[in-house]
Amino acid sequence: EFAHPILRDGFEKLKAMGHKKIYALPGMLFAAGHVKNDLPSEVNNFANENPDIDVKFGRDLAIDPKLLSAAKDRIEEALATVDDSIAREDTLLMVVGRGTNDPDANSNVYKVARMLQEGLGFGRTEISYSGVTHPRVNAGLREAMKLGYKRVVVFPYFLFAGILIDRIYTHTDEVAAEFGDVEFIKAGYLKDHPMVLASFAERLAEIDTGDNNMNCQLCKYREQIIGYEGDVGTPQVGHHHHVMGIGTDGGHSHGHDHGHGHGHHHHGHGHSHDHGHSHDHAHDDAKSTGS
Repeated sequence: EFAHPILRDGFEKLKAMGHKKIYALPGMLFAAGHVKNDLPSEVNNFANENPDIDVKFGRDLAIDPKLLSAAKDRIEEALATVDDSIAREDTLLMVVGRGTNDPDANSNVYKVARMLQEGLGFGRTEISYSGVTHPRVNAGLREAMKLGYKRVVVFPYFLFAGILIDRIYTHTDEVAAEFGDVEFIKAGYLKDHPMVLASFAERLAEIDTGDNNMNCQLCKYREQIIGYEGDVGTPQVGHHHHVMGIGTDGGHSHGHDHGHGHGHHHHGHGHSHDHGHSHDHAHDDAKSTGS
């Protein structure tokens, strides 16, 4: 979105190199607006304009045992840097998600947090988000302080570094300064953990086997999800063209959340979310499968 090369430029470069088959794999943990709208729209537009190129689209990483294993390692790496004077049952784990305007994606953070709590034996696990939705990190941590835990592990469930990770750690430091009797530990994000790389390889293989369909049971574009009834069947249209690649132009930091509201304006593209939402996006002239 903010960085270069943007997706379209990547497609055009591969086209210029003469490639006739292109795999587009989202480097994203959960399927929200970018995976459900922006990326498929870009893929579909390029595929329609280039019927001689077979474009295939993978799905998001989603909740995966390998990613949970990577999360476990990052958390335990952080705990290994401190003494064991405080037991796990006296420790609270704060899992921080990105935050979107998609309730299905946001709810996945809760599921990840719960599975980590039960698997690692923490006394309690809470969640917060870096932006767009609530609770935000600082508010979530302050609320968690009311529970009386002696140690808090803050774990960003993120793939990559950047301004959001910096913001999470800054908010953690701010709250830690307010509660000097509680130990705060900042765990690392997922990064290039071997299990993360294995998950990407698996998603890539799924494209060829046809197993790259998303779970759409709770997709707000397909089902009437409480509070999002008006989003059912809205066109699948790319957004944020005004910010594509801008984060690496002129040193702009662009720490804003930009809402991810995706108003789903009708630009006449006809890519309706009422297409079964397996995200196959089958065209007569090209294939574009996945999320």
